[in-house]
Amino acid sequence: MRSSRAALDALRADPCGARLLRTFGPNEGVHLVGGAVRDLLLERAPRELDLVVEGDVAAAAARLGGEVEAHDRFGTVLVRCDGCTFDLVRARAESYAQPGALPDVRPGTLEEDLRRRDVTVNAIALGFDGELAAVPGALDDLRAGVLRVLHDGSFVDDPTRVWRVARYAARLGFEVEPHTRALAARADPATVSGDRLGAELRLALREPDPSAAFEVLRSLNALYLPEDFEPRPRALAAALALLPEDGRADLLTLAACTAGMDAAALLRWLDGMGFIASERDLVAAASRFVTGAPLRAARTPSEIARAARGAPVEAVALAGGENARRWLDELRHVRLEIDGHDLLAAGIPEGPEIGARLQRALDRKLDGEISGRDEELAAALAP
Repeated sequence: MRSSRAALDALRADPCGARLLRTFGPNEGVHLVGGAVRDLLLERAPRELDLVVEGDVAAAAARLGGEVEAHDRFGTVLVRCDGCTFDLVRARAESYAQPGALPDVRPGTLEEDLRRRDVTVNAIALGFDGELAAVPGALDDLRAGVLRVLHDGSFVDDPTRVWRVARYAARLGFEVEPHTRALAARADPATVSGDRLGAELRLALREPDPSAAFEVLRSLNALYLPEDFEPRPRALAAALALLPEDGRADLLTLAACTAGMDAAALLRWLDGMGFIASERDLVAAASRFVTGAPLRAARTPSEIARAARGAPVEAVALAGGENARRWLDELRHVRLEIDGHDLLAAGIPEGPEIGARLQRALDRKLDGEISGRDEELAAALAP
């Protein structure tokens, strides 16, 4: 584990970290906090740069420059500038009116701010003089690779923290200590909204190994995922290797995990988790492997195209195999040089016949029987 001075040097070597250190000096009441400090001490590149400000957050954000987005409900400010993103928050204390409620916040000290966090290894702050502030036991837990909540009511106050513990355990390779496991097993996700749970699910889908995060989550508390939700690491790895750049890896991952769910139950669950209609429909289509059997059975390029055409690229990737690769890499990009206007000009009446003739020409082009505009037109006009 790095020393705090070495962590500060590593921060300075990062362009966004260097911007922070140019903007804020020691003893100005601004501290790097949370996951960024944890990662720097663990000799990892920080995923985010979160700052706690003991004072005027808006003034601190203005000093960074760039685009500022304020969230008054919690007194947070997001700053984007020159490819860097910074989250700033006023040092605060929190209380919860009831289990699962959003917190009521009030200005507080740095110590109070650290004590409101999810696990000890995230309750560490780095001052720009290289000094660390941490809750008791945080640095010991970091050295030991242990995840521990700060108090027994942590998961009662905010059951979404179970999701976060699962993500940290999978990403960092840390162990969840036994008492924290026992508390997580008693957490009730029903006390928070589906939208909040869905937001945590989306974060898990973007983890380096989502399947590992899901496995940890299920080991902590089975209520957080549907019974038929099943991570499929091998199938997922093969599908992601096929997925083109215009595909959604997060939705493909979700589709792979929900392939065993009843279709109606899946749609209800996705709705409840706050997925928009287009995302919901894509996951449902891909999870059904709708192009699987016909696609694998296809023998010619035109048969591959007929089996895959109209399906999301995520569904085709999940179906897998050489035919899926051919469609995604080559065949889906094949286009005719002619269109319906050419057939109308040649005397074909407007209507379904136009589309049928164009499709016939495209099939022959895919199979390598014709090429070029003249041959395409002849094929489309043939009796």
